[in-house]
Amino acid sequence: MNTETHAPTHSEPATLYLVDGSAYLYRAFYAMPSLSNTSGQPTGAIYGITNMLRRLLKEHHPQYIAVVFDAKGKTFRDDWYPEYKANRPPMPEELRAQIEPIHQIVKAMGLPLLMEPGVEADDVIGTLTRQAQALDMPVKIFTGDKDMAQLVNPQVCLIDTMQETVLDEAGVEDKFGILPAQIIDYLALVGDTSDNVPGVPKVGPKTAVKWLKQYGSLAAILEQAEQIKGKVGENLRNSLEQIPLSEKLVTIRCDLPLRETPLDLKRGETNIQQLSEYYRDLAFKSWLEELELGDHTVFTLVSEQNTTAPEPSHDYQTILSHEQWLIWKQKLEQAPYFAFDTETTALDYMEAHLVGVSFAVASGEAAYLPLAHDYLGVPQQLDRAQMLAELKPLLENSELKKIGQHIKYDAHILQHEGIMLRGIAYDTMLEAYALDSTGRRFDMDTLAFNYLGHQTIKFEDIAGKGKKQLTFNQIALEQAAPYAAEDADITLRLHENLWPQLQADKKLQGIFENYELPLLSVLQKIEHHGVLIDANALFQQSKQLAQRLQTLEQESYELAGEEFNLGSPKQLQVILFEKMGLPVLSKTPKGQPSTAESVLQELAQDYPLPHLIMEHRRLSKLKSTYTDKLPAQINPETGRVHTSYHQAVTVTGRLSSSNPNLQNIPIRTEEGRKIRQAFIPPQGKVLVAADYSQIELRIMAHLSGDAALLEAFANDLDVHSATAAEIFGVALAEVDKDQRRSAKAINFGLIYGMSAFGLAKQLNITRKVAQHYVDEYFERYPGVLNYMDETRQHALDLGYVETVFGRRLQITEINSRNVARRKAAERAAINAPMQGTAADIIKRAMIDVDAWISQSHPDVTMIMQVHDELVFELPAEHVTAYSKQICTIMEQAASLKVPLRVDAGYGKNWDEAH
Repeated sequence: MNTETHAPTHSEPATLYLVDGSAYLYRAFYAMPSLSNTSGQPTGAIYGITNMLRRLLKEHHPQYIAVVFDAKGKTFRDDWYPEYKANRPPMPEELRAQIEPIHQIVKAMGLPLLMEPGVEADDVIGTLTRQAQALDMPVKIFTGDKDMAQLVNPQVCLIDTMQETVLDEAGVEDKFGILPAQIIDYLALVGDTSDNVPGVPKVGPKTAVKWLKQYGSLAAILEQAEQIKGKVGENLRNSLEQIPLSEKLVTIRCDLPLRETPLDLKRGETNIQQLSEYYRDLAFKSWLEELELGDHTVFTLVSEQNTTAPEPSHDYQTILSHEQWLIWKQKLEQAPYFAFDTETTALDYMEAHLVGVSFAVASGEAAYLPLAHDYLGVPQQLDRAQMLAELKPLLENSELKKIGQHIKYDAHILQHEGIMLRGIAYDTMLEAYALDSTGRRFDMDTLAFNYLGHQTIKFEDIAGKGKKQLTFNQIALEQAAPYAAEDADITLRLHENLWPQLQADKKLQGIFENYELPLLSVLQKIEHHGVLIDANALFQQSKQLAQRLQTLEQESYELAGEEFNLGSPKQLQVILFEKMGLPVLSKTPKGQPSTAESVLQELAQDYPLPHLIMEHRRLSKLKSTYTDKLPAQINPETGRVHTSYHQAVTVTGRLSSSNPNLQNIPIRTEEGRKIRQAFIPPQGKVLVAADYSQIELRIMAHLSGDAALLEAFANDLDVHSATAAEIFGVALAEVDKDQRRSAKAINFGLIYGMSAFGLAKQLNITRKVAQHYVDEYFERYPGVLNYMDETRQHALDLGYVETVFGRRLQITEINSRNVARRKAAERAAINAPMQGTAADIIKRAMIDVDAWISQSHPDVTMIMQVHDELVFELPAEHVTAYSKQICTIMEQAASLKVPLRVDAGYGKNWDEAH
């Protein structure tokens, strides 16, 4: 273990020093003798922490530093687990009296003091640590808290001044016997008596370390729980429901929305006069004498040379005169490209009204043009109608290249104003998504921090929160203008960071240029047009569902022998497990019988009441999500429902939709089909649904090159029947329904990485028989097995897989020490190229069909994309010819080793068309 501390040399990058004030507060209180000043005020903890901070300043000369304390009140962990820290005695009054003086000394020393309500100091430190890492700033955390070891990595170490130790990665392993990445798992197993976090009974540090060394991770331990013998194994199994809560409680959050960033935590000048007064009052005589003699060396700021704490300067302007606007108009016309953003009154693109626009022509050079701020005392703005007229030719000029962040939204807003946005050259959200689709979020704030190390002004900072939050038109220009200008500035800077990275990989550049960017405008058209809904049909269905739900409730009451709330887990626990004595299959973290959906599904196989409850839940969800909600989502101006399609959500490239989600309307149930029947065309038109047939299996045939699969598709055979014939050794004509059903389960199951165990469960057969089916499949289709093996190895070697067209899909857990995560990553590696390629193909089809519509068939409208299906409104008299052309375009969207096939149907509603 490394036990030496040293001041950084001038060649080191700027280091962030984070002091866990709350941890040192208690340690100083109990470690120091019971000191007090002449008036009897206790000073032991004050002295201990002041001494520690003086030593830190003297030895490390920090430029970036924060002292972090817990704020008063409960935290989010108390919401998760009310018993959290319940065992702790109240803070001694002697200590409580010393907190405010400590805070005063910290501030007088020029050190940033942080206390964030609702969270713990650990979480603030964790978040700042993560942010500093994104800026390539080393982090030194001063703490004695063992939980902090989970933050240690090559860039982060812990320093305990009282023990005079430094814990780097090797130090953590020496002290605990495990790696920093295993600390959370260790704490979840052992628990924490001081925080009242439950661990596994009788599992102490030695057992936890032994298990983690043997199995690698908590997940792997839980996976093998049945194999662990003795009382301790029994305790582990009895704790399975509680362990996830313990794991959550001990995990330090690293994603808090803090106002301060590492770059904001610059050490300030020490207030010598103020500090002297505090020392005098507290009777810290030697330190007071030091200051009075002029010895301020402890507090002297030593500048670190070659340190990086960059924050580019900027020139943000507010355009309030026509002369200013003409200058900016010229800049925009002459720039090779410019970033553009709208500010509006709402997030819903169909309800939002334009308040202003912002532009950026170079890094740090941006302006905001306010058009509709209407608060009392607002400065005179340029005439809205005149400015929109002057903006129109600029924004509709396809020769002027525009950059946006989620610019599809801006295109909607401008269309409401009669402006058709053209010249969309780049979208930073889609650039980042094309680079790495595994990023959890692609909003501007996240991208700015991840790629630029910049903490943006948050909307809540200028608008407030909750019910009192202002809309943008109500925000003063002094706050609104910098916020809006920064949006454009950051968008431009993001593009200039992301675009060279895309250019360095021609495949990824091709994904952006040939798929994501052109699709943006197609989706905007689909969204703006919307879908026609028969509200009356849905109202009627809601009534029917309400009656059916009432019947289910009455039947449930009869079985239970009393009335109860079917949606109440507590009441269900009493009825099912106490009154009716049903077997308890699983427990909640608090030890109560679980009524989770998976439990009820299993119970429903043998008992009628859980079956009724599951049916009630299913229908209740359909009613609240669709039959009740869809009519309320009809836009009063268009009479249609307008969904939002998202390009940058799924890892594989598939589109998702929201508000409403059109991807999840059931198709196999009677109720789901009735909902689809409410999706209708306008008078004189029909709906056409064109659907790719077995696209992922065809992609599997292409990727694997398996001769038997290629032959089946080339001869347009029913691939499930063909597979059944191969596996069961019968002639194609002799395949029965059950054999085809089994073969279909195998075909699709293997694509999704299903094991023999999963197949056995799905087909209700023994595991041995299921394994036989799998073995027979791979014997008949050896190319598929080779593809799977090679893909796993490719992912293992490179950390990613690719679609046929070059979309890169990162497989982040492929080298995980956690067995369960690694296996899931292997399944994803096999499936992702198929799902991703299918996503690419339908995106290409949408682009090509839209071009066909724009060029020669304006009487056709594409209105929905759902999984592998496109839905259209088109004239009834041309349904046959147009449907055939649409199918042809979709089938030619990609050239694979097997033909693509598209089936199209039509009707007076979506259900008929499908």
